[in-house]
Amino acid sequence: MLRLNPLQEISLSRPAAKTRSPRNSAAFPWTYIVLAAGFVVLLTALAIWNNGTSLAWQRPPASKPKPGEVPFNGERAYGYLKDLCAIGPRVSGTEGMQRQQAYLKAHFEKLGGRVSLQEFGARHPQTGNTVRLANMIVEWHPDRKERILLCAHYDTRPYPDEDPFDRRGIFLGANDGASGTALLCELAHSMPELKTKYGVDFVLFDAEELIYDKNRDPFFLGSEHFAREYVANPPGHQYKCGVLLDMVGDAQLQIYREVNSLRTPAQRQIVNDIWGIARELGVREFLFGQGHEIRDDHLALNDIAHIPAIDIIDFDYPNSRGPGYWHTTQDVPEKCSPASLAKVGWVLRTWLQRVK
Repeated sequence: MLRLNPLQEISLSRPAAKTRSPRNSAAFPWTYIVLAAGFVVLLTALAIWNNGTSLAWQRPPASKPKPGEVPFNGERAYGYLKDLCAIGPRVSGTEGMQRQQAYLKAHFEKLGGRVSLQEFGARHPQTGNTVRLANMIVEWHPDRKERILLCAHYDTRPYPDEDPFDRRGIFLGANDGASGTALLCELAHSMPELKTKYGVDFVLFDAEELIYDKNRDPFFLGSEHFAREYVANPPGHQYKCGVLLDMVGDAQLQIYREVNSLRTPAQRQIVNDIWGIARELGVREFLFGQGHEIRDDHLALNDIAHIPAIDIIDFDYPNSRGPGYWHTTQDVPEKCSPASLAKVGWVLRTWLQRVK
């Protein structure tokens, strides 16, 4: 994914009332001071009321349910995350990616999913040679013509190019790559018996960031190929909507509403439904404030395939003002949390059961 503008805005449901300052100079400075203090108090109250914040590094209040009370197996999801990272880097077109594909295919088929690889080729940005790529598609209840798309990218960036000390070190991508994939691995246990009228497809996008030079190399090769194929060769089904999972394992979880997930009424409805369920369940890490503007795989789904899709992403990794772990050697399993995976998985599974 690629961040555009670090917007941390608070959405207010009504405009502030207009006021005019008194002209009597004798009132200065006390009247002005009182008015200013009242204005600050009002803004603070509105921020709390909106359940958002203008500071990305502020930690959200803890969720009401304790980790053991969340009915989604975060420990098992975290185990899948560690298994993927144990493979090592999973760069597109490499042995690591092939080993990951074999692991995931066996896992999803064992649980009843129908697995296929959507293969395609692309120019390798370093060598210029054709590299073979593949999106993995896992179908649940493939007979159903109306379907929901759940997706993540499963490749890792070739190098930790944001690392302040070692930009050619080993990048495991525990949060950025493995977390969304691991959550889907756990969600797969619920899919055969999940009560929903829709079919569900998991799609793991390849080459989201086969990037050696971010100023030169193209992002989102897998999602763009998937979207173009959906338009050029329409399948026998139609996607009602889509949800992208990216960086959902941070131990200091905070998930704002992403800017490019709010562009259309259909997207906003998905966001409102999912964030509303999170609030109902007491999962307060889903924050109603507006977060970063992120270029990610959901853009191709919306703009090319015309599938309303949103991005569930915690871009501030970790939740602090200190050095971040994004695209560094510190993006490792120890920086992620079973509790975070459990909370996101619980919200997502509940939403799947309620989609109308």
